[in-house]
Amino acid sequence: MKAKSKLVKPKKPLTCTSKTSLSNEQFIELYRYLKLTRMFDEKTVRLKKQAKLTGGVFTSLGQEATAVGTAYALKPQDFFAPLIRDIGACFVKGIEPRTIFLQYFGRRSAPSRATDVQFHFADLDKGFVGPISHLGDLIPVMTGVLLAARMKKEDRVAVAYIGEGASSTGVFHEGVNFAAVKKLPLITVIENNGYAYSTPTDEQSAVESFVDKAVGYGIKGMQTDGNDIVACYETMKEASVYARAGNGSVLIEALTYRRKGHAEHDNQAYVPAGEIDWWAKNNDPVVRYERFLTKNRILSRKNMLEIENELKDFLQAESEWAENQPLPEAEDAAMEVFDNNVVKPAFKKKVLEN
Repeated sequence: MKAKSKLVKPKKPLTCTSKTSLSNEQFIELYRYLKLTRMFDEKTVRLKKQAKLTGGVFTSLGQEATAVGTAYALKPQDFFAPLIRDIGACFVKGIEPRTIFLQYFGRRSAPSRATDVQFHFADLDKGFVGPISHLGDLIPVMTGVLLAARMKKEDRVAVAYIGEGASSTGVFHEGVNFAAVKKLPLITVIENNGYAYSTPTDEQSAVESFVDKAVGYGIKGMQTDGNDIVACYETMKEASVYARAGNGSVLIEALTYRRKGHAEHDNQAYVPAGEIDWWAKNNDPVVRYERFLTKNRILSRKNMLEIENELKDFLQAESEWAENQPLPEAEDAAMEVFDNNVVKPAFKKKVLEN
């Protein structure tokens, strides 16, 4: 029997908040990141259907505003550990689409050398610690980053993104509790998108709102509309200022909705009939932001179309470049797996040079 969702549906279509410190230039930049995220996902789905990509394809359809809006409020030196549906945060923090295309195409020059897909890699210069399959495990990693930053007297906050399901894990408790006790500037973002894979929210936790979990750790709790990109920005801005000032950790619950399955292979048979269509029609984060931009005369429909066409050409160029890069050689598989010090010198030299 299909589970019945208890997700709260707004009574009428919403518009983005107008209470913000953002300038018109920042509004437009946010829109570019939001559209880039949506269009990147659409392109990877098409490429997957053409059998051009390796592994699974994971999209953030319906919850792009959470990642983009929150990441936009961070400083360059801040660390972040995203989930597979937070690709928008990667773009905001400077990870280029071509790099992720290299991963998906399984090319030799990909950060993981074709050993993994999507953005399962790291770029510490950009504060990026890539997602892993063990959800919640990067929360303790972020506490380690922050302990190191404290020892070095560095001005950093760290953000760990998780789904509501991961808040049921032991590492969530251990990491959040440790950060709370040590008053580390850790910001944990719980993306409440309705389902932990196929398990509905009401079967995941007894609390009515996941933000209530903050009380048990003695830390600041905040709840925001995860489909309102401006609200996500302002919430993270407030949280990061609070944490950076030495007040301790913050837990944010972003209320959003996942309109795609865990990956493209997931047909979402567990979702009640009509639920996905309702959210697509009434609470799409891109449509809501576009409505806000036109209402406030920041961008016209013509301007938006120009940006869309520009991004379309950009993504096509990024994709073509990545697809034309060389495939890995068989010998590469040995690197960073075995002790490279005992690999034959001639072979090691050849691999490192390439």
